[in-house]
Amino acid sequence: QVQLVESGGELVQAGGSLRLSCGASGRTSSSYAKGWFRQAPGKEREFVAAISRSGAVTYCADSVKGRFSISRDNAKNTMYLQMNRLRPEDTAVYYCAASLATGLVLTRGGYDYWGQGTQVTVSS
Repeated sequence: QVQLVESGGELVQAGGSLRLSCGASGRTSSSYAKGWFRQAPGKEREFVAAISRSGAVTYCADSVKGRFSISRDNAKNTMYLQMNRLRPEDTAVYYCAASLATGLVLTRGGYDYWGQGTQVTVSS
């Protein structure tokens, strides 16, 4: 079992950068593959990025590829989402998630634990 808490969301101007963090407590963090999702008002929660248990393998959705990057520091029980060249359409609540699956997890249904989310707002 693991508890996840996101932080770092705030208001930022278009073209700016932001770094989100996901702290974990409970079972050893390296036991979980992890990922980031986001949900805008009136829309379904969508996949953003995923990372393997060791952090060696990552994958980003086409909508953020080249702008966002995912990383983790298992010694600090923390996962990060670096967001660059932000656009107004990136505005959403961002969630971190953890899975006991062996490899990368790219679907919402593949995750077992979720944080409560952090709001990111990108102004025009």
